Amino acid sequence: MNSNKLRTGLLFLITFFTLASYSQNYIYPLKLTPALSANFGELRNNHFHSGIDFKTQQVINKPVYTIDDGYISRISVSPGGYGLALYINHPTGHTSVYAHLNSFSKKIADYVKAKQYEYERFQLNLDLQPGEMPVKKGEQIALSGNTGGSGGPHLHFEIRETKSESPLNPLNFLSRIPDTQKPDLRGIAFYPVSGKGVVNGGDNPVRLTISKNSSGVPLALSRTIEAWGKIGVGVKTYDKMNGQENIYGVKNIRLYVDEEEVFSSSMNKFSFDKTRMLNSFIDFEDWRINDSFIMKSFVEPGNTLQLYKTVNNGYIDINEERDYRMRYELEDDYGNTLTYSFIVIGKKQLVPQPVDCNNYMGWNFNNSYIDVDFMLNIPAGNLYSDICYSHSKILMHNGLSNMHRIHNRPVPLHNGANIWIKITTDSIVNKQNYGIVKIGENGHKSWIGGTYENGGVETSINELGDKYMVAIDTIPPTIAPQSPESWVKNRRISIRLSDDLSGIAVFRGEIDGTFALFSHDIKSNIYTYLFDNERLPSNQPQELIFSVTDGVGNKSIYQYKFTY
Repeated sequence: MNSNKLRTGLLFLITFFTLASYSQNYIYPLKLTPALSANFGELRNNHFHSGIDFKTQQVINKPVYTIDDGYISRISVSPGGYGLALYINHPTGHTSVYAHLNSFSKKIADYVKAKQYEYERFQLNLDLQPGEMPVKKGEQIALSGNTGGSGGPHLHFEIRETKSESPLNPLNFLSRIPDTQKPDLRGIAFYPVSGKGVVNGGDNPVRLTISKNSSGVPLALSRTIEAWGKIGVGVKTYDKMNGQENIYGVKNIRLYVDEEEVFSSSMNKFSFDKTRMLNSFIDFEDWRINDSFIMKSFVEPGNTLQLYKTVNNGYIDINEERDYRMRYELEDDYGNTLTYSFIVIGKKQLVPQPVDCNNYMGWNFNNSYIDVDFMLNIPAGNLYSDICYSHSKILMHNGLSNMHRIHNRPVPLHNGANIWIKITTDSIVNKQNYGIVKIGENGHKSWIGGTYENGGVETSINELGDKYMVAIDTIPPTIAPQSPESWVKNRRISIRLSDDLSGIAVFRGEIDGTFALFSHDIKSNIYTYLFDNERLPSNQPQELIFSVTDGVGNKSIYQYKFTY
């Protein structure tokens, strides 16, 4: 090795260990005994959980502190999602994220409010320059809350790689939380590959619940499993932590067959552009039908998550009449490991062959289906594996279109697909009022929307297996003022909004022709303005004009005069 290479190598090692040591000095963002309600990489609807959730003793307004020196690089205010959130860049190359906050510290709150009035809107996504708002380690930056898409008071906390914005497992950078509990096994599933494998005489998945004895030790499989050909295996498992009733995601999953490791997954990092691949990581059909998360121990061809190490993509070839001894090792963040052994009996049996497919769709192809009143286009890369597409429709003589069932079972799409449904009775002038709705099993209509194109409506969908048809929305939103006679006394204006179909899209408040800042949280249909002495003259007649527009442009206006 020459001297330049030696110096480069030494510099890399020094930098690596310096950053590793520095990052281990991160403090916790709350001055409470750390307790988690969720951990990193947990399985959620269409995404992995990108951080950890700290409990805040079931209340809001606990002080939140920055974990290290840095600067605020982004501030987000939204009625949904992360609600009120802060992003802080650190010298380590990490960005810490604090979400669902109830309020910001004064200097941040003043900055945000000024920007809201400058841009004349409540919702903001502000990018800041490095020297604009520096913070020190341990500085209070906010109060914890329950804003946005939060299901209860807590602090959602993340550590991201600043350069890529990929979320990292925060527990790799914070001091250990006491935990000696092993993961909990709930089920094992077996998946014959269509046309290539068979399990217990059939080509459907066999999903088994794992029972436990009185000591909580998992018992043997409840059924004998006999297989032949190519199969995959899946596991349903959760982690537990000392002193907590919650269940958490399991960090490491390893599957062995006859002592050879054929599959492992490790949850330390992922990228946001691949988070929907959770739908290939899990048994998506079982999730949609049974609300159950079984994790596959095999990798479909369209799944490019960087979580895996596999042999033969985790698929197992059962080609000998013998016992195949299999073992799962389930490990949490702190090395607590549950081991579960089971047997699959290799037994020759007829492998069912799939019926002829008239609408084959390959995972890496551009795929389409066309009928006289319907079109579907799935761009390449949106399926995780090949499917045989099926389509059915119900004639709706009194509807605006026929009802179309797009495939006969749930199938996830990575980014989405485009559909077009023909309008059978095209009678309105304002075509913007048309939209596509998804029809639930109970007949409930969920507005998807879309645009009018060539006598029909076009929109995008993100999974197959549901029913859709065209609907119309001509009814404007409803504005319901809440006790306006008390507004001045309470120094607060409260207005309830509702819409029958396409949803609230835009709202705006003005007092005497000047923008008035109304706030909103997605969990409530109340929109609130707090009287602002700096911007609202006192002892003068005022007129409030509040307007709201739904998703297709229907608009309502409310006016009210008062003296503040």
